[in-house]
Amino acid sequence: MKSLRKHPLKIKLLPIGILLATILAFTGCKEETKPTPNEPVETVVHQETEAEHGKPDYFQLRPEVEEAYGYSHAVKIGNSIKVSGAVSMDDAGNPTAIGDLAQQMKNCYADLEKILAHYGCTFDDVVVENVFTTHMPMFLENAAYRTEIYKNHFPTGSWLGVKELAIPEFMIEIELEVHKAE
Repeated sequence: MKSLRKHPLKIKLLPIGILLATILAFTGCKEETKPTPNEPVETVVHQETEAEHGKPDYFQLRPEVEEAYGYSHAVKIGNSIKVSGAVSMDDAGNPTAIGDLAQQMKNCYADLEKILAHYGCTFDDVVVENVFTTHMPMFLENAAYRTEIYKNHFPTGSWLGVKELAIPEFMIEIELEVHKAE
C-alpha cells in the first residue's frame, strides 16, 4: 500500500484499466441471437446432386457367377470406380491356368481391361492397384509383366502375400481403384 500512497494517480486509473480490459474482452465475443418464434429462420441445406456425386452404376462382368457369390465386379460413383479383385476364371466361374501364376496374372489383367473399357477407361486411369497372391516369390518373378500394362505410370497400391484366396486354385487376385477424368 505504501507504493500506492506515493502515486495517487495509480489508484484512480486502476478501476478505469479494469473497465477497459473488460470492455475489450467482450468486444471480441459475439453473442448468439436466437430468433423469436415469429422470426423466420434461414437454413442453408446442401443437397448432393447426381451431378456432384452421381448415382452408383454397377457392372457385372460375369453376372451369373457374381450373383452366385454375391458381389458386383465394379461400381462407378461420380469420377470414381472401384473394381473388385479379378481372378483367373472362365465364364462359369471355374479356375483357369491352374498352377501357372504368370498366366493367371495375364488373365486377371485381361478381365480388368474389359471392365475399364466398359467405363471408357484404360490402365492410365488406374490410381490404386492392390495385388493379393498366395505365392509372393513367384509373383515377384513375374511382376515385370506389369510394365506391359502400365505404360505411362504405375498406380499406388500394395502387394500382399496371403494364405489363400476364395478358391484354392487361385494364386493371384488384383483389385483396382480408378479415377475417370471428365
